[in-house]
This record gives sequence, structure tokens and C-alpha cells, in this order.
Amino acid sequence: MKNITYCLLACLLLNCGGKKEDEKKTPVFTEKQVRAEIDKVVGIANVEPIGKILPISAEVNGTITKILVEANDEVQAGQTLMMLDYKVEEAQLAQAKSKLATQQAVINSARANVAPLEVRLRNTENTYKRNESLLAGNATTKQVLDDSRFAYEQVQKDLQASQSLIAQQESKMAELQADINYFQTLLDRKTIKAPTKGKILSLDAKVGSTITTSSVLGEFAPAGSLVAVTEVDELFADKIQVGQKAFVRNQGSLEKLAEGKVIFTAPYLKKKSLFSDKADNLEDRRVREVRVELAPNSQVLIGSRLECVIELKKGER
Repeated sequence: MKNITYCLLACLLLNCGGKKEDEKKTPVFTEKQVRAEIDKVVGIANVEPIGKILPISAEVNGTITKILVEANDEVQAGQTLMMLDYKVEEAQLAQAKSKLATQQAVINSARANVAPLEVRLRNTENTYKRNESLLAGNATTKQVLDDSRFAYEQVQKDLQASQSLIAQQESKMAELQADINYFQTLLDRKTIKAPTKGKILSLDAKVGSTITTSSVLGEFAPAGSLVAVTEVDELFADKIQVGQKAFVRNQGSLEKLAEGKVIFTAPYLKKKSLFSDKADNLEDRRVREVRVELAPNSQVLIGSRLECVIELKKGER
């Protein structure tokens, strides 16, 4: 019985000693050692166009009369996407153009009156000068000279008045042209156009709907590369540099979906918020926003939530 007791005691002592020995051998790494060992940084990323997703909206209130595109359509810069009711603006523009045409007719008439006056001016001037010569030779009277001078001066005044009228009417033309430009601008604002080349991601508009300037009618993705927007923990934030290679993959997978490189690193640290699922997340860790431009024709969907892996060079660990 004593032998059994001694054996059990010995086993217990050996087990205890073994645990203490194992605890002594458990490695403990400092923050500096951890930073030196890593060769890549992984963060959750959201995929978006390099020009960001833009809302489709109208510049003015109105009623949608036409929708000329559908979701997933490729569009060019300035291409018409939708049209609002523009009957009032179209009528105002037509009226302004009509006034301009009438004013142009008035100017043309005034110019037509100038030509005969110019002819009369030359004739009266010649008569006046001829009478001056005749009077010097006592071949005419001073009264005839005075009459020819008065006729010459009167035609000069009539010509100046006609020229002033033309100038006045031409200045009014500028005002009417400004009105046309104004009404044309109002009419143009009734057309919703693509801000640049890109793709229609979604449309939430219907013909007949009354909208305001705050109404979001859909979403638009400008043409260009896709970027993975991720956040890097402050522990490794200073290791991320523009130009580093990176790739994205599905969460929990090792297969690369697309490769790319870092094109932007935020100049400051902020609270971890971009991918926080809970509004009451009180975690005090700070992060650095990083943008990775993906290779052209990358087969990833806009809005995908993926893992972004940034590869560190040996000298950057």
C-alpha cells in the first residue's frame, strides 16, 4: 500500500514539474519581434470604382418624361440618361428666339436707311464745296452757299441719328441673346446627363414620377480601375507604402481574385469605423485607410467585401 502511495506521489510531482517546464518554454514575443516576423498585412476591403460611386440626380425639380438607359448600360460623357417635362422652358426659349428675330429685322431696316443717307451726304457735301468755289469767283450768292451748307449738315445729323439707332438696337440684341442663353440653360437642366464615361449601376426612377433635386434616381460608376479600400491597424500602419504589391481574395480563402498595388495611404490614423458592423463598437484601436488599385479587367464585383493582402518587402518589416 505504501509503495502505491509513493508511486502516485512521484507521478504527481513529475507532472507538476513537467507543466512548469512547459510553461517556461512557452515563447513570449515582444511587439518589435511580431512586427519583424510578418511579411504581409491583411485587412477587410470594400471594392469600389476609383472615381467612387456617384448618385444620379437632377439639377431641378420636375416630372420624368423619358428614361433612355437601363441598369448595366455603358454610357459616354454627356449622354442623355433621362428627361424631365420641359414644355414651359421650351416655350420660353421659342419666345426669346422670336424676339431676337424681330429685333434683327429692325436692325436690318435701320441699316437699309443708312445707305441712302450716305449717298445724300456725299451729294450735299459736293454741292457745298462747289458753291464755295463758285462764291470765291463771284459766280453764286452767299445765300446759295448757306443753303447748301445747311443741307449738308442736316444730312450729317440724320446719318448720325440712324447710326446711333443701329448701335442701340444692336445692344438690345445682346440682351435678347442673353435671354436666349438663359432659357436654353433652363431647358438643358431638364435633361439628366452622364457626368463622364462609365456604367449605370442601378436605376430607381419611373416615368411620371415627380422628383426634386434631392431625389436619388440611381447610381453611376465612372469608367476606370477598381480599388479595394481597406483599413490597416495602427500597429502596422507605418509599414504600408505607396507602390507595395497587394491582392484580394474571398474571406477565408487563399485563392487570389485580383492583384494590384497600393496607390494611397491616409496621412493620419482614425477610429476603426469603415467596416464596423456595430454602431456601439467602442474598440479604441485606430487604423489607417489604404487604397489598392486592382489590375485592369479584374473580375470582382463593385461592393464586394473581400480580404486585402498587402505584401511587405523584407526591408519594410
